[in-house]
This record gives sequence, structure tokens and C-alpha cells, in this order.
Amino acid sequence: MNENLIYGRNPVSEALSANVAIDKIFLQDGIQSASKITSLAREKNIQFQFVHKRKLDEITGNGSHQGIVALIAARKYVEVDDILEIAHQKGEPPFIVLVENLTDPHNLGSVIRSANAAGAHGVIIPKNRSATLNATVAKTSSGAVMHTAVAKVANISQTIERLKKAGVWIVGTDLSASQTPYDVDLKGPIAIVIGSEDKGISRLSREKCDFLVKIPMLGEVQSLNAGAACAILLFETVRQRLN
Repeated sequence: MNENLIYGRNPVSEALSANVAIDKIFLQDGIQSASKITSLAREKNIQFQFVHKRKLDEITGNGSHQGIVALIAARKYVEVDDILEIAHQKGEPPFIVLVENLTDPHNLGSVIRSANAAGAHGVIIPKNRSATLNATVAKTSSGAVMHTAVAKVANISQTIERLKKAGVWIVGTDLSASQTPYDVDLKGPIAIVIGSEDKGISRLSREKCDFLVKIPMLGEVQSLNAGAACAILLFETVRQRLN
């Protein structure tokens, strides 16, 4: 059995009851015996999706899945308040990374690795349309995922509003921005919003940011992948805080 999967009616039900960190549950179309599973998933705010049997056969290697497969996270997610509490306990202004539209697990792993190296208090990812804490993310992060608080939220723009009410300034990345990270004061409570290379951050999130910045690009290439861009912003924050 793939170590990142649990499948079969009883194993998945027991994993849910034991509060195992589950990213998502796949259920076979038309399955008649999944009401307990879906009820527990709703209760624990775990995403589930009905799919064709062949998808379940494919991801389990034709295992005896009984129409139910759960994807397991590399570690448990935390709440946004937990991340703020980490900063409070350390006596430091909050230093947070939010990611949007980041579906490549290698990029998410890179972001988490950089966040940990820079001393960020946590990373926030969306529940949908995002890579999750799977084995690829864990490997790419070089183990940083085990030491970095990661929260998964239903809505990034609403989370931005929540952070702003907590006194956190929001810095978004946008190619059309007039400022660079070197023009903005990053010493206080900061949350940096990183989008994918192709889509960037959403319009709603962009509008809610206190500052928009772009990384100056002096060569022929006019964009960086999310992991590289995030590292630059994180360590500019570190530089300012150390001065």
C-alpha cells in the first residue's frame, strides 16, 4: 500500500475517527455505503470528491479500495490562530506566507523550506486548487514541512481580512506593481502573498493587499517561479529585521 494512501471502508473510517491528517477523500461514483465517511469528512472540514472507479484503481494500483480512498498529509495542519500564537510565544511580530494558485508540489515544498529557513511562523494554503502536504512536498522541503506550521483555509482573501484585523500588514506580489520589496518596510507584522508563476495572486487578494511589490528583473527572463520569488521576499524581510 502506498504510504500516502489509506483505502477501504473501515480503514478510512477509522482514520477519520482517529483524526489522522487527511488531505482529501475520493469516493467511487454511485457508492451506496459512504454516508458515514462523508458525514465525518464534513464534520472535520475534509474535502471529498466522487470519481470514476478507474481513477481509484489507478491510484491504488488496483488495490481492494471498496470505492473509498483517502490521501494522507505528511503532517497535521494547524489553524491560522495557531500560527499567530507561535509568533506571540516567541515575542516576534507575525511573519507569515500565504500561497495562492500553487498546484506544483515542488514549488510548495520550496516555499515551505524557505519559510522555515527565514524563521517565518507559518504558511497558509487554500483548501482548493492547491498542492497539499504530500510526500513530494515533504521531500522537496528537505524535511522543513515537519517543523513548519501549515494552515489550510477555505478562502485566502477572507483569511487576509482576518490577518489585517489582527494587525498584520499584507504584502502581495504583482508584476504590475510600482514598488520593489526594497521600497517597503517589512519589519513589522507581515504576511507575504505568493501566487503561481502563470496566474499570480487572485484579483480579490490583490485588492486586499496593503502593498504590492515586484522583484526587479534585469535580464531577458521576466518572471521567477514561486519558490524563488518567495525566498527573495522572505530574506529581504530577514535583512530588514536584522538591521
